[in-house]
Amino acid sequence: MPRYPLFLTATFLFAAPAIAQQAAPETGEIVLTPQSRESYITVVANGLDERLDTTGQPVSIIDHDEIEDVQGADVTRVLQRVPGITISRNGGIGSFTGVRIRGAEAEQLLVLIDGVRVADVASPGGGFDSGNLLTGSIGKMELLRGSNSTVWGSQAIGGVLAVTTIARSGVAASAEYGARGTLYAHADAGVSGDAGQISLTTGYYDSDGFSAAAVGTENDGFRQWHLGGRGRLNVADGFSLVASARYADGRLEIDGFPAPDYVFVDTAEFQDTREISGAGGFSYLAGGIELQGTYSRSNVRRDSFDPQFGSAPTFATRGNNQRAELRGKSALGSGMAVRFGSEYEWSNFSTTYDARRNASAAGGYAQLGYDGGNGLVFNAGARAVDHSRFGSAVTFGGDAAIVLGDGWRMRASIGEGFKAPTLYQLFSDYGNRMLQPERSTSFDLGLDYGDRNLDTFLAVSLFRRDSENLIDFISCFGAAAVICTDRPFGTYDNVGLARAQGLEVEAGHGLGENIDARIAYALVDTENRTSGSANKGNELARRPRHAATVSADWQTPDSRLELGADVRLVSRSFDNAANSVRLDGFTTVDLRAQWQATRNFVLFGRIENVTDETYQTAAGYGAAGRGIFAGVRAAM
Repeated sequence: MPRYPLFLTATFLFAAPAIAQQAAPETGEIVLTPQSRESYITVVANGLDERLDTTGQPVSIIDHDEIEDVQGADVTRVLQRVPGITISRNGGIGSFTGVRIRGAEAEQLLVLIDGVRVADVASPGGGFDSGNLLTGSIGKMELLRGSNSTVWGSQAIGGVLAVTTIARSGVAASAEYGARGTLYAHADAGVSGDAGQISLTTGYYDSDGFSAAAVGTENDGFRQWHLGGRGRLNVADGFSLVASARYADGRLEIDGFPAPDYVFVDTAEFQDTREISGAGGFSYLAGGIELQGTYSRSNVRRDSFDPQFGSAPTFATRGNNQRAELRGKSALGSGMAVRFGSEYEWSNFSTTYDARRNASAAGGYAQLGYDGGNGLVFNAGARAVDHSRFGSAVTFGGDAAIVLGDGWRMRASIGEGFKAPTLYQLFSDYGNRMLQPERSTSFDLGLDYGDRNLDTFLAVSLFRRDSENLIDFISCFGAAAVICTDRPFGTYDNVGLARAQGLEVEAGHGLGENIDARIAYALVDTENRTSGSANKGNELARRPRHAATVSADWQTPDSRLELGADVRLVSRSFDNAANSVRLDGFTTVDLRAQWQATRNFVLFGRIENVTDETYQTAAGYGAAGRGIFAGVRAAM
């Protein structure tokens, strides 16, 4: 593996000469180009659309242009261009895909699609499976790296990922074909005017795939089609009605552990997953007051099949979540403002072996903020929540930032997070109704120049997150403890303590008139701190200590031809808490090209994993080898 400090050195070398190229001499404020303006607005920091410089939290925004430049359906190839993110996947696209931020569990990442929480509340960890999210319909992704349950409530321990679907005026379509018989096609269309805006997206993905089991030879394919849309109707000045909806239906072929050997090998098993989500509400902005009211609902249905046992599902889960919420902001004068919100949420789940169970929660928060236009901003707030199963929880958070001049900015944040026990952890055959929420406290200190959607930028962050009350499965074989009563095979309990800390560096700079280079690097040091555990002092499972993505892009003077490359470097990690199963480090290289044939027509292609690297992000599961893809894209 390469020595990662070399990349840090290179980052500062190519970033330093560019200081002040994009700062206003008189004010020291960052100058934004028209192309970057949309990518400078974020919702994940404070819950409402705000400028990126109104928060001291670590927020990264990935715009639609970057998603198109990277190419392909795999959302992880885009996300890994942000520091602090590592991926674990149980096979190919469509397989369970965990996104970990700064060493947090994948289930501790809150995911929103067009403002709707899309976690599978029937899954054991209650998280979102990112394998079901494809890039074609995505217009923007905002990523908050840090705990922020003050604004976002349960699950925001590791951070928040807000996905916004495309909303354009016109029609666009794209299709590509390539390795492993993969076809991916998607289209979107929209209209906008004084009366409002409406947009629709649809897509279809089909691939023969490769064996999910690394030792297997039979391909495990994935097929998905999705349909979505969102709209806004301007009823009166400052008052609009808004709505969104998403439907995704996928079939994934998987491998398993058949009798009598119970080892991971090729099987004919498959899984059908259906995701439905939607929201409706209003938006009001006038007289220094902003209000947003929303009712949302999400439903995830999974059916697992094994043809050797017939055509009926061998296991099925149903998860449903509903939420009514109100968010607002009121200007107080002299740069001060108060943000506030309240919500009521109710959810239920059932499985083949578990009767339908439910839980509900009500909460509210208030946050005081200052942005006086003098380069200083700060925010501080608190949330209280009451859960029908575990009682109440209170969280606090605050952040601040100050402009240092010449485009430089220093920021700091502290945030608390909590994650309610999942319905499966509470009520399944392994459930424990006495569980309390997982808790975390995170700290972040950073220095920025520009933002990642400008030609020249630099961001350096130091961070730490301490987590407690982590819920883990404990074995009850031969145990006489009270907690094991009526739980002969095991149960869940609040036993875990963990710490993750480290350094992030992200930078970009033009190396020549037509060449841009960038790097995203993170050093994440994780430690199991559970008292009395045999694993105390070990690294957390599937958390590489080092991960970096280095990118370079070149274009001709007329910008019609573009060539690019991404190099991904990941250090070794361990697959289990005992640190006895090693996952070797790896390096992958992707090459890409696109040619603007006409104003509205683009030809593109790429080679993924050019060196045909063999690697695993989860022990026993294969990863994609070299693949060549080509496609066309049109817009009008």
